[in-house]
Formats: sequence, structure tokens, C-alpha cells
Amino acid sequence: ISVTSLDPNLQRVLEPRTSSPQARLEAIMQLRQAGIPTGVMVAPIIPGLTDHEVPKILDACAKAGAQFAGYTIIRLPWAVAPLFEHWLEEHFPDRKEKVLGRIRDMRGNRLNNSQWHTRMTGEGVFAEQIASLFRVGCRHAGIGERPALSTASFRKSTTQLRLKL
Repeated sequence: ISVTSLDPNLQRVLEPRTSSPQARLEAIMQLRQAGIPTGVMVAPIIPGLTDHEVPKILDACAKAGAQFAGYTIIRLPWAVAPLFEHWLEEHFPDRKEKVLGRIRDMRGNRLNNSQWHTRMTGEGVFAEQIASLFRVGCRHAGIGERPALSTASFRKSTTQLRLKL
């Protein structure tokens, strides 16, 4: 389950017409109560806008039952970058330059870097700070590593299926 923010007003602006933070936490709780391994994706983390929420998000998700977590720092490929810049200007004009500057600092002075291994987490001082914040937040919340995948619950078919034309 992805959680971008715990602030319902910010989340509504970030992701209109999507489930509220509370509804996402309830979904995590219901999945865990049903015995389903459940994790949280703190994403996208927007430096200068949502990065300060990472520990609170991890704590709330752990209390709801999340067992593992991951994160992604915002990526702005191709046509997404100008849309995001316009969105910032409209909703957070006072933070626009700070947010874009931090993204550029983590993306090699660009708004997007599709380089393998760093495209989701960025690089540089701010990316390292977010990674550290995430690791410490997971440890504090008691969130561990993703469990190994298991096929134990699947039944193997004893007959060959055929497609009919």
C-alpha cells in the first residue's frame, strides 16, 4: 500500500480522488488481520515537501500492521516535469524553488535521472539523508525486510489447460 502523506489536506492536493491516509492505514490493518503479508511504499517522497513525514508514516503503518517498507524519491521523467513545476507553482509557490533544487541535487542537476540503481532513491547528500531517515524510521517502528516470496499457498494444476478458438 502506498502512503504519500498522513496529512489529509496535503494528500488530497497531491493525489486527488484517491484513498485518504486513514483509509490506507485501515487497508493495511485489514490485510494483516486476514493474515496477508503487508508492506508500505512511502512514495513518492518529495524533498522539501513530504520528506519530514517519513518517520511518522512508518510509525503509523507499523501500528496498522505493516511488516516491511520501501520508498521512492519523486521522479519527473519527460512531460511530467513541467506538469509538476506548474503544480508546485499553483499549490506551493513558496516552496517551489526549494523542492526543485533538492530534486536537482539528487538527480545530477536534472529533474530526472533514469540511471539504474539510483533512479528511485537518488544520490548525493539529500538522498543519503532521506535514506538514513528511512532506515532509522524503519528500525524505530519495528518494520523489517520484505519476506521471501513463497508459492506454498498455490495449488499445482493436475491437468493441462487448453485454449479454445
